[in-house]
Amino acid sequence: MGEFVRVTGTDDVKPGHGIVAEVNGKTLAVFNVDGTFHAIDNTCAHRGGPLGEGELEGSVVTCPWHGWQYDVTTGTCVATPAAKVERYEVKVDGTDVKVLI
Repeated sequence: MGEFVRVTGTDDVKPGHGIVAEVNGKTLAVFNVDGTFHAIDNTCAHRGGPLGEGELEGSVVTCPWHGWQYDVTTGTCVATPAAKVERYEVKVDGTDVKVLI
């Protein structure tokens, strides 16, 4: 069973944006969707692009390399639902954003 590990602070991810965070050997993309935080694997299923550096519109992030889009709440690719990235459970503890690893 995993544990919740701090990945960032709530002030470090502005609403409508994402960041890349390293935690326990994993590279995650952490997003703030209207005050709710979501975390997915940072690596696009298409060609390995950095999802945390993509543009977030609503709950959909666009990979900056080739434009693949993912729903950050589920990790599912919008155009190809079979192409998913791992999604991580997130909780906010005070000003800490923690992810279940």
